[in-house]
Amino acid sequence: MAKNQKVVPEAKKGLEQFKYEVANEIGVQVPTTGYWGNMTSKECGSVGGYMVKKMVEAYERSLAGK
Repeated sequence: MAKNQKVVPEAKKGLEQFKYEVANEIGVQVPTTGYWGNMTSKECGSVGGYMVKKMVEAYERSLAGK
């Protein structure tokens, strides 16, 4: 599998929206152009890390039946 290839390509739009929601939630200034290359590694990493944290939390909730 290629790096950064989506396992479920249909989820691409939802993941993109989720990324922007998380960025806003943690106070990271979202680029209006869609190009994240001008952001620091710390900012991008914090968005990605928080996304993973929220996805794991959602999966754990589904396992617990909540």
